[in-house]
Amino acid sequence: MPAGLAQAQAQSIALPPAGSSAPDAAAIKQRTEELEAMRARQKAADEAAQNLKAEIAALGQDRTRLNQQLIEIAAKVRGIEASVADTENRLRPLDAREQQMHAALESRRDEIAEVLAALQRAGRRAPPALFVRPEDALQSLRTAILLGAAVPEMRARAKKIAGEIGDLVTVRKNIGEERERLKADRDRLDAEQPRLAALVQERQTREAEAARDMDAERQRAANLAKQADSLQSLIAKMEQDLKSAAEAAAAAELRGTPQKPDPKALKNPARLSPAIAFASAKKLLPLPVNGTRIRDFGGSDGNGGQERGISLATKPGAQVTTPCDCWVVYAGPFRSYGQLLILNAGGGYHVLLAGVERISVNIGQFVLTGEPVATMGSQSRIASILAAPSSQPVLYIEFRKDGTPIDPGPWWAKS
Repeated sequence: MPAGLAQAQAQSIALPPAGSSAPDAAAIKQRTEELEAMRARQKAADEAAQNLKAEIAALGQDRTRLNQQLIEIAAKVRGIEASVADTENRLRPLDAREQQMHAALESRRDEIAEVLAALQRAGRRAPPALFVRPEDALQSLRTAILLGAAVPEMRARAKKIAGEIGDLVTVRKNIGEERERLKADRDRLDAEQPRLAALVQERQTREAEAARDMDAERQRAANLAKQADSLQSLIAKMEQDLKSAAEAAAAAELRGTPQKPDPKALKNPARLSPAIAFASAKKLLPLPVNGTRIRDFGGSDGNGGQERGISLATKPGAQVTTPCDCWVVYAGPFRSYGQLLILNAGGGYHVLLAGVERISVNIGQFVLTGEPVATMGSQSRIASILAAPSSQPVLYIEFRKDGTPIDPGPWWAKS
């Protein structure tokens, strides 16, 4: 065996110094750094929890400030969700383009190897690894062209290859920037979602304290849902049984709900009745969740009938907010609708939201436009009769006037 090889093998199996059983210095350093990073993350999480607790405590019993915080944080969360979706949409074609460009260059590997080999002979250095570091290959090609190292017949081919590799480098750079943006948005989302959850919990705690008979209300709602054979029947039974919401809606109508948008009323988070009549809110209502419309009102429902609402495919865990000022008439499971929210918007109008995983409001509660009311799950939870088959979560939205489904299209804001 050659002496050098024997020495290398001996070094590869060398034992640690006598009396030493500890890992080497590099391993100790790595574990120490990992431990410190874990402690730093835990410390940051503890500080965030304490700050959140103090923030909620500072709200005291101020319902107005709590409502304002809920609406603002919910809007922020939905804004970040939209940003994440936009970035993912930009990444998909970039990733596909990178793969196509990579495949095109791969199919010409022999030609590229020939050009790089010629550059190697001219420059007396090893060619760079094209598919590992295309930036290095590009730099070598450009340098060789500028210095005239490439022979004339190779120069044109080198320029063409340099252009293609340059495009690949640009696409990879764009992908890197988009992934950084995506990571930053997801980090922001991870930071804001606990705040929103804590604020929702605080709101529901106060609602429970203000309505001691809430359990009885929920039990009555469950019983009525079993008795009802249709949505129209359920709405009628709930409206009749839930005196508080029905009376509040009637009182608001008697007082005269504003027929035109009142900026002051819309900005008042302490309001206890709609800031504008639902019939007059056309082109003003925001969609209750970020998503892609997969079925529209009046289209085929796939069963020989017509869609009575719209269906939006969403991201898992997407935040659902109320599209208008309204009273919660029903919150719970109902037949093929899954988890169902029925909202009384006044004036004989109702908004139905179905397909959510978790509802975060109570029956009889008045909620403002943009308040968080539910969260989507990780998959579709609604019967296919109501929504197009989808591997994604699907929110079904239906507007009703005096019990009859109506087209919600005229009510949605443009953005």
